Amino acid sequence: MIEFFSSLNYLAIFVASLSSFVIGALWFGPKTFYPVWMKAMGREVPTERIEMKAGETLLMFGGTYVGALVQIVSLALIMAMAEAAGVKVSALDGAIFGLVFSVGIGAFSSFGHRMFAAADHKVYRSLKVWILEVGQDAAALVVAGAILAAWH
Repeated sequence: MIEFFSSLNYLAIFVASLSSFVIGALWFGPKTFYPVWMKAMGREVPTERIEMKAGETLLMFGGTYVGALVQIVSLALIMAMAEAAGVKVSALDGAIFGLVFSVGIGAFSSFGHRMFAAADHKVYRSLKVWILEVGQDAAALVVAGAILAAWH
């Protein structure tokens, strides 16, 4: 397993993690899905700037970036294992890897949590929230997989 880490392209991982962060910012932007997502969670869309402590801001944005980085390193390792097994991974294959693992593992591991998380038991609203959240994850990992494979 250790040898797979030496075969990773860390610049590609960094670029893919930045693309993931940008996709998340666009996906949940004020003109895209953020208002829909907030309403689906039963919350009001803030009309004024929300003040947060520096530590909270760092945890929110830094934690989001670290989460994306861990996902992308994991995806890069899986793709490295496939290549070590003799599978040539193209950019399209990388995108498919990203889609399969984001939907097959990531999305459906959170499905039950989201369904039972609604305090008011409005599962259709929870379904909408889940689709918005995992849609962003899938889009980010599809792009990341393509970047990783194209740059390998």
